[in-house]
Amino acid sequence: MLDQTADWPVPDVAAAVLVDGIPVETAGDIRRHFRLASLSKPMTAWAVLVAVEEGLLALDTPVGQPGCTVRHLLAHAGGYSFDGPDPIAKPERTRIYSNTGIEMVADTVAAEAGMPFAEYLATGVFEPLGMLHSSLRGSAAYGVWSTAGDVVAFLREARAPQLISPELAAEASRPQYPDLGGIVPGVGRFERSPWGLGFEIRGTKDPHWTGAHNSPATHGHFGGTGTMMWIDPDIRPSGDLAVVALADRRFDEWGSTALASWRLLSDTVIDEYSGAAR
Repeated sequence: MLDQTADWPVPDVAAAVLVDGIPVETAGDIRRHFRLASLSKPMTAWAVLVAVEEGLLALDTPVGQPGCTVRHLLAHAGGYSFDGPDPIAKPERTRIYSNTGIEMVADTVAAEAGMPFAEYLATGVFEPLGMLHSSLRGSAAYGVWSTAGDVVAFLREARAPQLISPELAAEASRPQYPDLGGIVPGVGRFERSPWGLGFEIRGTKDPHWTGAHNSPATHGHFGGTGTMMWIDPDIRPSGDLAVVALADRRFDEWGSTALASWRLLSDTVIDEYSGAAR
């Protein structure tokens, strides 16, 4: 399934497929470090949920402008621009993809925990999951460096949580403010653009960066360095599928080719494993 990644116009690529949380195929050097770019956002959100589980804050803790909460910011519904400290809309009015909002939540966790967010992410998520080759170097919105092997560990946690309760984990992949529309950068504008907490949710978006055969419940992210990951809990009669592919070429340098490559990979995996016996 992953042989096609060898033809991608990128210097290096590493990828893996998981069936019911078990890696069944890999390609490239899964120990090679890549900057994950915006794949950092779901990992940051998971650390925030660990902080919620620990009682450091709540999803409805106010952060930023009046009416804005942790939940709003993790779901890109807080009214903040892509990058910038000043809000450009009131909370819960539109979906504005925002690095700033993610960084604001990370700063709030750091203040409550009394440690830099990079340290909290490492001790709260990376270390207990065995993600020993992962680290945050800069912005919580796009600064994680990691390996495909470590991302596999994160995907396994996201589908069957050990660090937080199943009820809290379900919030990450549940549409938050589901009627909001907005732009998925590099993909397009959608009348309804569902997001969970840190995770983008496919919903009815079409076209999309995942495959035509992915279910509406698919949740994941892609990054500006040519990275992508998704979990589809509904593609098989029982069980789930997940994919990660990390590359090291800026998305804006191969954007349309990247989208086509990710869609083909997604559909190929789904076609192969949707009826596979466990």
